[in-house]
Order: sequence, then C-alpha cells, then structure tokens
Amino acid sequence: MSGFVDLHCHLLPGVDDGARTLEDALEMARALVDLGFSTVAPSPHARPEYAPVDVVDAKREELTAALDRERIPLTLGRNAENVLDDAFLRGLSTPSSRTLGPGRYALVELPYTAPVPALPDILFRIRTKGVVPLIAHPERCLEFERKGRAAEAVRAGALLQLDMGALIGRYGPTPKKLSRAFLDEGLYAVAATDLHAPVGARDWVGRSLTELRGRAGEQAFGRLMRDNPSRLLAGESLESDPD
Repeated sequence: MSGFVDLHCHLLPGVDDGARTLEDALEMARALVDLGFSTVAPSPHARPEYAPVDVVDAKREELTAALDRERIPLTLGRNAENVLDDAFLRGLSTPSSRTLGPGRYALVELPYTAPVPALPDILFRIRTKGVVPLIAHPERCLEFERKGRAAEAVRAGALLQLDMGALIGRYGPTPKKLSRAFLDEGLYAVAATDLHAPVGARDWVGRSLTELRGRAGEQAFGRLMRDNPSRLLAGESLESDPD
C-alpha cells in the first residue's frame, strides 16, 4: 500500500526545530517517498520564536521547486502545529489563522507535562468557530494519561492524531502504552510521523508503519495513513465528525 499522507511533519527547512537545511529536507522527503508517502502537509510550529507565516509560505514554495528539480514525487500542503492557547483561539477564523488545507481543520498541540482541565470547554470554543481540532500526539501529553480523557475529547468534537513512533517506544513506555490502548479503542482519526530530522528516518518510520499495520489491520491502516488524512487536507468530512 502506498499513497500515504502525513499531516504532522517538520519538513520545511530553517523555520522551526525540524529540518535545518534544504538538503536535510530533501533527504527526509526521499525517505518518506521510499516508505510510501505521496503527500505531506508540513506543520511548522506556530510560535512567536519561530518563522512567521509569510516565511513559512515562501519556504514551502522553495521546497516544492526543489522537489521538482530533484524529481522527488512528494506533494506539499498547507499546515501548522498550533499551541492550544488563547492566542490561537482569538486568531481562529481570521486571516492570521494557520489551519490545515482550506481551513476546516487545525492541528493543535497540548503541553507535554501540564494538565489542561479546561480542555472540553476549549474544544467547544474551537468548534463554535467552525473549525475541527486535530490533536497532535495525545499519547505523549500528560492530560491524556487521565483515564477516559482521550475518549472524552473525541466526544467533544476533536480528532486525534497518532504519533506512530510511540507504538515502537520512541518516546518511552507511557506513550507506547497509551498509543496502543487508544489505537485498540479506535480513537485515532489519522496517523502521522512528526518527523523532525533525516537521521534514522527510514528505519524508525518504517518500523512504525509495520507495527501500525500489524496492530490495526489492513483496512484501518489504510484509513489512518491515506483515506482520512487525504479527506482532512481537502477539507472534507469524516464519518466520525460530529457534524
């Protein structure tokens, strides 16, 4: 199976803590293509300390041109990894918002080590803006160590994104345990790499794909890696959307 779509990947060079150089980005792109990916929506961190949106857009155009020159068959989409805070909420539905594709969905991250007791209210406020939050790597966030919290977030209208490296223990035992539990419960809408660098990418992403396919089964694997992320990037609804 190929045609995979990655909605969480730090591929753009020199804009955040991901690829440092154009050659890094091209090496990462080659690895992803070799592993079956055809589309990536690079998701640079939308934080004040990193590149603003105009620089990100220019870098995406530059990388697209470089991929064409190098004959690397990888299509790039619009995306960002947003911090789930008041600034993000204020910017939603304005020209400053940094959403996925045409803007129906937005990739958001929670703190790794701090609780977010107001999460259901925050998710509701995002939904009232006409945007569906796609929560990045919940298995790596303290908030989702609370029993039933991930399922509660899904019921509140969020979608969850599996960081596939968690399945093979890349982030330690707790994310590994949670990722496998959430996968077994059918809570994830998409799986993604959260790739930051080329070193070892072919190995660990390849092993993660194999683990995901084995644990989820072929049908769910295709849904998580290709069908659902394609629909989100196009701004289309999923069957699991509460709308």
